[in-house]
Order: sequence, then C-alpha cells, then structure tokens
Amino acid sequence: MPLDVPSKTFTRAEVAKNNTEDSTWFIIDTVVYDVSEFLDAHPGGEAVLRQVAGTDATVAFYNLHRHEVLQKYSDLAIGTIQGEKQSIITPQLGDLSTVPYAEPLWLTPQFKSPYFNDSHRRLQRAMREFTDMHIAPEAIEKERTGELVSQELIERMSKAGVLQMRMGPGKHLHGVNLLDGAVDGKEFDYFHDMICSQEAVRVACRGFQDGNMAGMVIGLTCVLNFCSHNPELQKKVTDEVFSGKKKICLAITEAFAGSDVAGLRTTATKTPDGKHYIVNGTKKWITNGVFSDYFVVGVNTGKGLSVLLVERGEGVETKAIKTSYSPAAGTAYITFDNVKVPVSHRLGDENKGIYVILSNFNHERWTMACATIRYMRVVVEESLKWAHQRLVFGKRLIDQPVIRQKLAKMIALCESHQSWLETVTYQMCNMAYKEQAKHLGGPIALLKMSSTRAAHEIADEAVQIWGGRGLTQTGMGRVIENFNRCYKFDSILGGAEEVLGDLGVRQAMKFMPKAVL
Repeated sequence: MPLDVPSKTFTRAEVAKNNTEDSTWFIIDTVVYDVSEFLDAHPGGEAVLRQVAGTDATVAFYNLHRHEVLQKYSDLAIGTIQGEKQSIITPQLGDLSTVPYAEPLWLTPQFKSPYFNDSHRRLQRAMREFTDMHIAPEAIEKERTGELVSQELIERMSKAGVLQMRMGPGKHLHGVNLLDGAVDGKEFDYFHDMICSQEAVRVACRGFQDGNMAGMVIGLTCVLNFCSHNPELQKKVTDEVFSGKKKICLAITEAFAGSDVAGLRTTATKTPDGKHYIVNGTKKWITNGVFSDYFVVGVNTGKGLSVLLVERGEGVETKAIKTSYSPAAGTAYITFDNVKVPVSHRLGDENKGIYVILSNFNHERWTMACATIRYMRVVVEESLKWAHQRLVFGKRLIDQPVIRQKLAKMIALCESHQSWLETVTYQMCNMAYKEQAKHLGGPIALLKMSSTRAAHEIADEAVQIWGGRGLTQTGMGRVIENFNRCYKFDSILGGAEEVLGDLGVRQAMKFMPKAVL
C-alpha cells in the first residue's frame, strides 16, 4: 500500500526550481517533500538536505534511512509527481511481508502445511495486529530507555487473553475470550502457542521481550501444575497474575549454580512447629525479579531440593543487574534474609523439587527456540531488504556474489530450524505429558542448542553485510545490532548449549540398543 499523501500534483521541473535558500523540495518515490522549515531540525544536519534539493532523492534516502521515517514525517509531504505512481510498499498493521523468506513457509501463499488450520491463521492475524498496534511502539521505546513494561500494556494483554495464551494449552484458557474470539481456548494447542511466541518476537527488542512478563511464562507454570494441594493459593495467585495486578518470576539460578541446579545453596529450614520455612540465600540473573511480587524459588531443604512460592515482603530485597541487553528486562539479584514462608506455599513434594524444576524446562526451552528462530527470520528479512537498497562500489549489495552466499547460509539455517521446530511441536500436540517428559527432553534440548548455534552464525554474517550500521543501536541497523548483542542470552538462559547438547545425547544413550558395527 502506498503512503497517504496530499492529492496535489507537481512536475519534476517544478520541484527542480525549489532549490533555493528559502525553498527546499525533493522527491522520494514520486512523493514531493517540502523541508524548508525542517532544515534546522534535521538530525543529520542541514547540508545533507541541501545536497538533494530539487532532485529525486529516493536512492540517497534509502541508503541512509528506514522507510518508517517517511511515516514519522508524513506532514512534510505536499503532493506527488504528476502522472507517476509510488512503487515502494508501505506495510500496514497486521500485514504479512511479501519479502521472500520473511514469513514461515506456512504463511507463504504458494506453500502448504499439514500442521496449521483456519484457527491458527486467525490467531496469527489477530496476534500480529495486536503486536503491531499495542506492543511494538512501547517495546521499541522502552528497549531504548530501559524503562519497565507499562501496567497499561499488561492490563491490555490480560483483557485480550494474551497473557493466558502465553502459558500454553490448558484449562486456564477455557472460557477466556482470546483476542476477540480468534481461537477457542479448548482448541488451543502448541502450534497456537508457537504463533503467540513468534509473533511477539517480531518487534526485535530482546530486553523488552523478556521484560514483557517472561518471568510469568516460566514461573506461573509451577503454580498451575504443582499447587493443587492448596487450591485457594493457586486460584489467588493465578487470578492476580492473569489480571495483571501481580507479577511472578522463576528464581532458580544463583551465583553458585546455573545449569547445575542440584548445586543450589539457598536454604529453607523448617521452624520447630513445622508450619513455616525460613529461607536464606541469594539468586542471580532473575528475569523480571526487579518488579515481581511472587518468586518461585528453588531451595535446599536438607535432603534435596524443594520449590517454594515466596511473596515479596520482609527480608526479600531485589537489585537490578546490568547485562548486555536492555534494563527493560528487569533482571535482578535477589537476597532472602530470614524470610518466613508457610509450608503450604511449597510447590510439589519436599526434597523432590528437582521434578518441579525439570518439568518446567521442556516448555521453557521450546519457547526460547520458537523466539530465537523467529528473530533469525527477522534478521533475514532486514538483510534482504538492505542488500537490495544499499549501493556500494556502484552496485547493490545483492549484486555481489559474496553477499548472496551469506544470505543463502542465513536463509538455509532459518528454514531448517523452523521445520525442525514444527516437527517437535507436532509431537508435543500428540504426546501425553508423561510421554513428552520421557521422549522430548533430549530433542527439545538439541533443538534449542542448534537454534542458538544458528543464531551465532546468522548474527556474524548479518553484521558483515550491514557493516557499521550492524553495530549501531539506532537507525538502519537497529534490529541487527540488537540481535548480535543479545542472541547469546538464549544460548545461556534455560540451559547452556553444552549442557543441553550433553542432555540430548545422554537421553539417546538410554534408548540405545545393543547394536554393533
């Protein structure tokens, strides 16, 4: 769809005359802009605009700016060139991209898939519109400023059913209005779950992505699945979190123990009357910990690990940690100092908390793979666009064989991992929970490991294609810089690549027959 501009028309000769001290016009894709009053305000200085005054500046503009800049300054447009039409596409909210490989194959009209039905397509459309309209503007701004997600957005996601959908399939979705009826909660499966995850990633703001209630996705699961012994507490916490009134996070990792969860040193000692635990210790790198009201905490209870639901209060202190990505993630260092927690707030059995922790990992790692693979695709789309519009040595980048080779590698990695993801997702939809735990832990671990290795390769190639812009947090290369700076989070969080690779092979060893060469 073309830009919406005034109906007045001009000839190119008329535009050429407006090349004076008092009148500065130029053309971008047949649209005429009058920047006479904007010269002093132009971030790149007045001289840049003077250089293209009276000319067609289309090529020069797209060598320096993203297309959305024209939407931002649309009030400078005064008309179009007589008898000519705009050729550059202006994406509308919710639109699918027409750039090759910018969308998964199942969303590309000429391709078919056995996995997706009409409800998946309705949800994808609704989720994209919601993301483009409500999430993206805030995400881009707060990724830059480091501010936390707004209560207004959280409540909007709650009312739309977006918070509930991010927890995956389950009874918590039954009877909930999901994006104005885009999908019935009883029909919601892991492909719907994948769609929600991948659509939200397209904003390309890795810190805000985690800051936008990622702690809930990995923390509330434990309450939903392991708090049935205390239905009142379960309902209270679930209702508060889904309404957006309270926030929750998962607090497992310590300075002493990351992937090695068995090495946790935070302790929980029972009081003499056996009614409470006294919790002491620290947690580090806790996503959303800065602003959470509830903490799902892994603790050592003497003979093993246990998991407690700890409410923010006396003895609980959180401090922000500066990491490579935006402070919008709310990453925290947490101190528990003689915190009194009712025994009824234990999730799962005492000393058997390892099962609570491990049961959470499959969905967490799968969700991270969904996100990583979709962000890889965003980078591919950005790089294809850039390669077609950037002129170097008198040629477009795409006309250089070495650039096409880099893009080929990026596309192949992206498509192969999306296909693997869809295969695993189909198994999740057709396996009972216990079967998933038995058979999918290894494949999901390997999928996440391979996805983040692919992200490493794609980040490396993309920065080489983009040059200095790929290292700049604003402007043309914003997406590339963010991806290159932040992809490592996914190779560490939820289990380091090396640990997950080992897990995948060890699970295969369990089913190894006595086969010989």
